[in-house]
Parts: sequence; structure tokens; C-alpha cells
Amino acid sequence: MRLFHFSDDPDIAVFEPRPVRVPSMRPASQEWLNGPLVWAIDGEHDFMYLFPRDCPRILIWATPETPETERRQWLRDFRAAAYVERHWLERLEAETIHRYEMPAEDFEDLADAGMWVSRRRVVPMERIAMVRLDREFALRCVELRVVDSLRPLKSLWNTRLHVSSIRLRNATDWD
Repeated sequence: MRLFHFSDDPDIAVFEPRPVRVPSMRPASQEWLNGPLVWAIDGEHDFMYLFPRDCPRILIWATPETPETERRQWLRDFRAAAYVERHWLERLEAETIHRYEMPAEDFEDLADAGMWVSRRRVVPMERIAMVRLDREFALRCVELRVVDSLRPLKSLWNTRLHVSSIRLRNATDWD
């Protein structure tokens, strides 16, 4: 299992646990997920973070409960799709992000969309600068879909696909 943390900072020698910037409503007994943690993503889901930090995006993929007709309708022959607003495309093509590989033994699996956490400081094993992020998706069999607005995609939450959203508060016309 390979785990990664993505950042725009190229000089992180040690990851210190810190609380999330914008706390989420958590189920009872999981409030600790807003507390001081180091976050990582597994290699299968790393495409969720191939974006500039504040870029709003919606990511979808099939689950075992997704009907084949729905999977074909939304994903065609891709394993996942990533939606991004058109005005972010230039930054996606131009910005550099840094992929830090993390020691898997320091993390616990949240069993949620490839997310892992550590409650203690973590020293990364390697850092790779990544450019032309728009070209990384095809390598992962993920279709990058550029749209004028993410708002019409609200209906995705009514499907039986897995739908993840990140930084929607930065989307142009998201309520």
C-alpha cells in the first residue's frame, strides 16, 4: 500500500498533526477527525488531489451497488471522472504540486475513499514535483471533465455512484 500527501509546499521535512481548517459535521464518536491529524490518500484515489489546493472539484466512481447502466452513463470506459470548472484549467496546466510519499505503517485506514490518518508526526519518505496536472488523469484511467459550472452536477448525489467533493465553497455558483 502506497500513501501520499499532496501540497503546494516543496519544503515539508516533517508533517505535524493539525486540525482541519474547516471542521465537518462528524458522526458521534468521530469528532476526533476534525482534531490534530496528518492526512494521506492511497494510490488508487490519489487523483482526488491532482489539483491546485483551493480548486473546487467533484469526483465520481462506481461502487459495487452502482447499476451497470448508471456506471456506463456517467463513466463510460473510465474508472472515475473528475469535474473541474473551466476557469481552473489554466492553473491545472501551469501549477506545480508536490506528492509526498508517506510510510504506510504510521497511518490508520478510515475505510472512506482511500483516506488514511496519523495521530503523530510523520517524516515523508520521498517528494516528487508534479507539473501539467491535467495530463495525470488519463494515466490513471480517470477522465478529466471541464465544465462551465459544477452546480448542474448536484444531481450526482441522487445516483448510486460514489460522489466526493472538495473545496466546493470556492466554486463559482455553488450555494
